[in-house]
Amino acid sequence: MVRMYDLRQKEVINLSDGARYGFVSDLELCTKEGIITAIIVPGPGRVLGVFGRDQEYRIPWRKINKIGEDIILVDCNTDKVLIGSE
Repeated sequence: MVRMYDLRQKEVINLSDGARYGFVSDLELCTKEGIITAIIVPGPGRVLGVFGRDQEYRIPWRKINKIGEDIILVDCNTDKVLIGSE
């Protein structure tokens, strides 16, 4: 069993390009089926990587390859999972 607290302590890394997305900030749930549909990771910062985050990575649960002790390995196209205004 994995708790939300445990997921927030793990860094998300993309296997396809080695990108380090950051840490899980939220989960997307399907309340009808009672399942996690995606993990949410804050997107890249706008000013020097510090101020403001208008974008976020929405990574579908099916794109998670492995949840380890310290990291979550995903395999996805960065352009498809980065959402929000630019």
